[in-house]
Amino acid sequence: MEAVEMKSVSLKRPYSEDDVANAEEIKRQKISPKPATGNDSGQSIETVAKQPDKSLLEDMKNEIIPNQINEDQEDEELEDNDEDGDPESFADMMKHGLTESDVGITKFVSSHKGFSGILKERYSDFVVHEIGKDGRVSHLDDFSVPVDDEDPSEETFTVLSEEDKQRLEELQLLKNKETSVAIEVIEDTKEKRTVIHQAVKSLFPGLETKTEDRDGKRYIIAYHAAGKKALANPRKHSWPKSRGSYCHFILYKENKDTMDAINVLSKFLRVKPNIFSYMGTKDKRAITVQEIAVLRITAQRLAHLNKCLMNFKLGNFSYKNHPLKLGELQGNHFTVVLRNITGSDEQIEQAMHSLREIGFINYYGMQRFGTTAVPTYQIGRAILQNNWNEVMDLILKPRPGAEKGYLVKCREEWAKTKDPAAALKKLPVKRCVEGQLLRGLLKYGMKNIISAFGIIPRNNRLMYIHSYQSYVWNNIVSKRIEEYGLRAVPGDLILKGATAVHVEEGDVSNYTIHDVVMPLPGFDVIYPKHKIGEAYKEMLAADSLDINNMRHKIRDYSLSGAYRKIIIRPQNVNWEVVAYDDPRIPLFITDLDKLEGKPLPVLPTDGKFRALKMEFSLPPSTYATMAIREVLKMDTSIKNQTQLNTTWLR
Repeated sequence: MEAVEMKSVSLKRPYSEDDVANAEEIKRQKISPKPATGNDSGQSIETVAKQPDKSLLEDMKNEIIPNQINEDQEDEELEDNDEDGDPESFADMMKHGLTESDVGITKFVSSHKGFSGILKERYSDFVVHEIGKDGRVSHLDDFSVPVDDEDPSEETFTVLSEEDKQRLEELQLLKNKETSVAIEVIEDTKEKRTVIHQAVKSLFPGLETKTEDRDGKRYIIAYHAAGKKALANPRKHSWPKSRGSYCHFILYKENKDTMDAINVLSKFLRVKPNIFSYMGTKDKRAITVQEIAVLRITAQRLAHLNKCLMNFKLGNFSYKNHPLKLGELQGNHFTVVLRNITGSDEQIEQAMHSLREIGFINYYGMQRFGTTAVPTYQIGRAILQNNWNEVMDLILKPRPGAEKGYLVKCREEWAKTKDPAAALKKLPVKRCVEGQLLRGLLKYGMKNIISAFGIIPRNNRLMYIHSYQSYVWNNIVSKRIEEYGLRAVPGDLILKGATAVHVEEGDVSNYTIHDVVMPLPGFDVIYPKHKIGEAYKEMLAADSLDINNMRHKIRDYSLSGAYRKIIIRPQNVNWEVVAYDDPRIPLFITDLDKLEGKPLPVLPTDGKFRALKMEFSLPPSTYATMAIREVLKMDTSIKNQTQLNTTWLR
């Protein structure tokens, strides 16, 4: 097998007469309106030059907000009200973004001719089902609640007025100076008082209740039993010993990323987000189905949220004695629709057979590297170089390209004054990385950037150095495939259990390219014994880094390294080409559609447009966009796709 190199950076392939005719038809196509479900943020990949759907360009712009951390609703409103400009100016700004070749993504493994298609024209064209560690694919197929005599009555959820709930929430979160809240019992019966007691204790963990007589009237008094600790530790004594401490459930969500969903659930349940656990985060611009666990929240309370939440459904409830851990999953199963495909039946068959039999290069996708003119890997490189002034400058300096207006003003103020307080005043959204760093500089001073940077949450800080590792891996893997093609060679690395060993001359015939792994640089890995081992050293040396000394003086930033397979062969690959007329109709049925009894979409036998429906399963930490890239042979960067989106405006 021979590797195929990308022919150009932007992959705006010269169109044949057939392509032009097809594009003219696409140009006339009615574009579906944006769903009224909030802002989209998963990578929206347009791979044909069609008249742009303004809502899709809005989705891309909303993606450009760098490193937002659990924004609250007020922050989201600020973002929504910010001026973004028209689609053409946005495309012009995105000229400063990254393309695939900028991050080492330059090779293909298949020999078929690429073709055009549209990915995520609708977020419902991209569906992700989590695969648990037991190999079962997560599906939402049951709304029933486990029967439990300990559960409160349904009246618990309606007995308190909205005003009472507001006052109780403020008491629970210690938002005012009140030490208690009194709720008058209008219909004074023991049953009524019991329901109010249950409602307060179950809906507002951490609060205790008692009954008092005041001026001839009965009141339920709610108060804090254990101060601030009570909120973080839901009432242990109120949970039946026979019931598992964690309620596991399936979360079906549309057009929301996992952390946003957790924040919404915690807000409605009036608990902290850290009592939820999950095995992996899922795309925003998609329909995703995954397992979630929550500590000491009943299935009944969770099921009640189905009545009041948009774009979420919760089901398949069960009680267990353990939470979920990140990375415990086996992978994800993807169902993807590529609309308006231009490839012939033969091209499509070749592409899909290649995906099933050979696979795709296991590149880190564009999401790994950020979307602005300052890639995250550059910041990671500066951290590893111990160049903290450079880290500060890269995060805060003005940059060309697409950004929210308030960030532009903040950066300009910083460049002009180098005053953290003045720059912070320009930043209404404080919980972004820029805001965190500025607050750190305000607290620790300009001469202690390391401590100031440490205010940023650990996962966000590590994201930068992991991005640099990914950047090195992508570039070196492209060199490996260029040098040796798609076969195992002496000096390559393969895994025996969790241990990497070199392939020897005598046993090279025992291995294929699917066995070969490449290291992410670190102090606890070994490197290939051929030219590519030297390529690692040369690349890091060019960045003033010593491959033999990847320990950092700050332990968090010491890289141990890891091994990653060069080629991934998807499992359970299936595909079908269908015809359709209306781009607004769904082309397959979801879990929620099945539960609601919706029929399968009726499709014409000879429609105006063709779509490729494809399904495949991938292991964790692999990128579906890289599999789709191999099928289409198109650049998946936002920069390239935005330019394609605006072709018809130019």
